[in-house]
Amino acid sequence: MPAQAREDRTGRGVAMMALAVVFFTLIDSSAKWLMLAGLPALQVVFCRYAGHFLFSAILFLPREGFAAFRSASPGWQAVRSVLLLGSTILNFLALSYLPITVTTTIMFAGPIVVTLLSIPILGEQVGIRRIAAVCSGFAGVLVVMQPWGAAFHPAMLLNLTSLLFSGLYFILTRKLAGIESNSTSQFWTSGFATVAMAPVAWSLWTWPATAWDFTVMLAIGCFGALGHICATSAHRLADASLLAPVIYIQLLLAALAGILFFDTWPTFWLLVGGLIIVGSGLYIWQRERQKGRPATLPDPRRAP
Repeated sequence: MPAQAREDRTGRGVAMMALAVVFFTLIDSSAKWLMLAGLPALQVVFCRYAGHFLFSAILFLPREGFAAFRSASPGWQAVRSVLLLGSTILNFLALSYLPITVTTTIMFAGPIVVTLLSIPILGEQVGIRRIAAVCSGFAGVLVVMQPWGAAFHPAMLLNLTSLLFSGLYFILTRKLAGIESNSTSQFWTSGFATVAMAPVAWSLWTWPATAWDFTVMLAIGCFGALGHICATSAHRLADASLLAPVIYIQLLLAALAGILFFDTWPTFWLLVGGLIIVGSGLYIWQRERQKGRPATLPDPRRAP
């Protein structure tokens, strides 16, 4: 099915983007909950994508049929799917050791990574002010990680690698913007991950111990599908330059989730580092908006 035409409905687009961010926070919260309940991280990854795939099939197949699987750029879609799966696996593994606020804050360095990757991959020119913003953003990441102190955990390195994969995924998403339909993107990313992770999940399978854990295991895929669908729809209703800053409300939502679900409060240095990262990202966004380029804040379609 062809990609739907763009519309100029900014208010609804921003609302859809905010809703997508809520679902993305619920993905991370559900993943951490399940791993604390004893489910293997790779099984949780499978449940997240299998549920996403089934939800997408129920939503799109009756209306579009199997044509929804047909991609205009299958090669790039395959690479993009591998990168998203790799980012999710590493992020969930990090979540099993780190507070949700830490993993979320580190992932907000996405625009910094994308800015650097856009130089060799997209051939973009980056000025001295954006280079300074990149350096400031990495300083913020160091403040959060504190590799020099007791607060550092090796799982943060998993988070950084996930961030790299996410940046590459974002670059490819730019290349495919306006080419693929919402349904095709959902089926490729979720379908590839489901097939790839099924044998691994089967060998590690552990049934949830309580009805609530079982409910969360079923819900995580729905959260993933709804988040992706809302985010993609938001980008059809409003310009990316207007939607990009909305993703930063996830930092507040992650802090609330950490407090409510896991009794984990953000530390002073996490807040300081987070503010530095957010400030750097907003500066990069503003510079690219002035130059008429797509915003490079964390791609909401890259949900974990």
